[in-house]
Amino acid sequence: MALSTISGFDDEDDDDNDDDWAPQDQGPDSRRPSLALTPRGGPPRINIGVTRWTQEPGAGDMDKDALAFLEKLVTTPSPSGYEQPAQKLMRERMALFSDSVRTDVHGNVIAALNAAAPLRVMLAGHVDEIGLMVNHITNEGYIYVTQIGGVDPVVAVAQRVVIHNSKGPVPGVIGRKAIHLTDKEDQGKPMKLHELWIDIGAKNKKDAAKLVSMGDPITFDVGLTHLRNQLVTARAFDDRMGAFVVAETLRKLKGKALKVAVYGVSTVQEEIGLRGARTSAFGIDPQAGIAVDVGHATDTPGVEKTRAGDFACNKGPIVCRGANINPVLYQMIVDAAKKARIPVQIEGAPGGTGTDANAIQLNRAGVATGLVSVPCRYMHSPCEVISLKDLDQASDLLAALLARMPPEADFTP
Repeated sequence: MALSTISGFDDEDDDDNDDDWAPQDQGPDSRRPSLALTPRGGPPRINIGVTRWTQEPGAGDMDKDALAFLEKLVTTPSPSGYEQPAQKLMRERMALFSDSVRTDVHGNVIAALNAAAPLRVMLAGHVDEIGLMVNHITNEGYIYVTQIGGVDPVVAVAQRVVIHNSKGPVPGVIGRKAIHLTDKEDQGKPMKLHELWIDIGAKNKKDAAKLVSMGDPITFDVGLTHLRNQLVTARAFDDRMGAFVVAETLRKLKGKALKVAVYGVSTVQEEIGLRGARTSAFGIDPQAGIAVDVGHATDTPGVEKTRAGDFACNKGPIVCRGANINPVLYQMIVDAAKKARIPVQIEGAPGGTGTDANAIQLNRAGVATGLVSVPCRYMHSPCEVISLKDLDQASDLLAALLARMPPEADFTP
């Protein structure tokens, strides 16, 4: 999700009762995956990291093969503008469940089912993540950075990172002066982004420059960890999980007698301006489009529910309504959830949503747009938390909607 948005969720206890579908109205040291950029024409190299868990992982009813793909996808680096390794995985995955797959010049991966149908519906989940970029190397060999997307310097301090260079991954750490050496009045003060430096152990600038180049992307060096109660944590659920949901929806639709054309798109560069959704929507020219992204889970300490809404993990996906959302499509999504007995949480958004839905809605002469989100704690941090249950239900909802969508659907309000 782009930095400019706020959303929310429901925190009632999950009783697994017959009313769970009803909409709720509310206004260690293992090697981590690395992107190794290569010159044009050379294939990107990917080192896949090791998934860790604190106990027996609870994946619920999620397909085991799908869960393995999620773990691989979410640990594959793809900062905005450098999405190629993750998109390679998305192409391979979506090819299993679609009639055709292609990559456009912008880098969006577009899969189609039943493309000959006159009514075209686009699903969009962005595959890019926030990160850092090499901006300056000091004479002593320390690396200063700029940001890719909305990085909070507070959560970046003292993190392990990987710099992705064409020669291979370069591990490092974001340094900070020890508290013992910090003046009392400066202790506890947050660092600003331009004050962050990365230590790769270089002897000097020349030594560092052998491994690192200006513009190299940087990601946090963390993997995926299973928590309790079907919750998992990783650094890039925003929005690798959205691209995953799109692929899962295609899997669940494969072999069904669809009456509409379904285009599943793994979009690029959302975190720096919703760019991939804009270009892919123009090329597809859909009558309807649904973005899949994370939304703010507000079931944690310190979040004002009166401002951000009341939303929770493990309570189902969020369905958005408001100016960015076509009211006819919104009602179709809610009706599909009810019929399929899928719990949903309703979010009100009076303006733009800061997601790919913005760009899709305003494409060409206008597109009927929807937004389905998965509650996410600690967004834009190295430890985002989501529920596998919510994740699975998001693709269940979209598959149920599209399987029953009539070819004569009219989205005119």
